[in-house]
Amino acid sequence: MNAAELIAIDTHVHLEPEDANQAADAAAKKYFGESGAPRDRKGMAEYYRSRKIGCVIFPVDEKLTGKPQVPNDVVAEFAAENADIIIAFASIDPTRGADAVREAKRLVASGTIRGLKLHPPLQQFFPNDRIAYPLYEVFAEARLPVLFHTGHSGIGTGMPGGGGVRLKYGNPMYIDDVAVDFPEMPIILAHPSFPWQDEAISICLHKPEVYIDLSGWSPRYFPANLIQYANTLLKHKVLFGSDYPLITPDRWLADFAKIDIKPEVRPLILKENARKLLCLS
Repeated sequence: MNAAELIAIDTHVHLEPEDANQAADAAAKKYFGESGAPRDRKGMAEYYRSRKIGCVIFPVDEKLTGKPQVPNDVVAEFAAENADIIIAFASIDPTRGADAVREAKRLVASGTIRGLKLHPPLQQFFPNDRIAYPLYEVFAEARLPVLFHTGHSGIGTGMPGGGGVRLKYGNPMYIDDVAVDFPEMPIILAHPSFPWQDEAISICLHKPEVYIDLSGWSPRYFPANLIQYANTLLKHKVLFGSDYPLITPDRWLADFAKIDIKPEVRPLILKENARKLLCLS
């Protein structure tokens, strides 16, 4: 990926199974609205390439929703075929134990993936649970980023019992322990962390290797404190992310243009911070 040729880097893109049709998908579409985004892989690549936007893609390894996972090797192969615009992160459920660690070591050694995506509310673990630490060790040694879902989950919203999704696992404060115990491992707190936005800002301010991505929400709904810190003390640590296909870059960027972000900060959020974090030319 030649970042110099791109206008932005979207750090939060889901690669979905093309035939997925679970109740959780229907509930998410109702919550977010129909985005109209192409869900087939070819269409997704064409979408990003036509807009000169690079992206970080990943599946979610979980059993709670019943949605099949796109295998990590398929994600890596798709990214390699579209390396001008796509970087692959793996997703590995840490509750899989030794099998999770073996897969992580294999993928990292292959050089085909550039980070790890975790979704504690769907994978049903607290980020500081020691069950996940052997997995963190693999990515910490490789100095590759680990991206955690934080805050409210659009998945399960409106379903009976929230589809079984327990929001407590999305509290970013549990990730503070991970940042202490793995101080050289880059960590990305995904999404405005409602209702724990202040906690996320505090962790990001306090821990040098912690970043925040702005995916999963239209910028028009960003809380004032998030905009304030993005403009000032966190201007080098905030990342553009859409949550494609639930929210498209077209929608996100249009709404981002309307909020009060300083002109000199916009290029940092849209590309330069991700460029540095991902070590792109």
